[in-house]
Amino acid sequence: VQLQASGGGLVQTGGSLRLSCVASGDLFSYNRAWFRQAPGEEREFVAASWWSGGAKLYSDSAKGRFTISRDNALNAVYLQMTRLKPEDTAVYYCAAGSSWDRSPSLYTEWGQGTQVTVSS
Repeated sequence: VQLQASGGGLVQTGGSLRLSCVASGDLFSYNRAWFRQAPGEEREFVAASWWSGGAKLYSDSAKGRFTISRDNALNAVYLQMTRLKPEDTAVYYCAAGSSWDRSPSLYTEWGQGTQVTVSS
């Protein structure tokens, strides 16, 4: 299974972006998540969606600004990001796994990452 992330780019503070992650195989029963990694920093959890899409989990920094959603028919997961801040600048990675956790080590499938840059 391959995950292809897209939708990153350069945006001004307060702007919005929508990231997409499409899987080449069937990840219907997998939980899907977004992580991000800024230069010199560890990869950190952003948001996760339960395999059925019913339950969602957010980091404190994402809560209220970001929304994760998924379309299992398209094997896709999305991250709608609003009110972006310069500290949101990072490479964003999509991931899939059977665990329901914030730790990146528990996700088994990873996309290649898409760069998000928020200018001040």
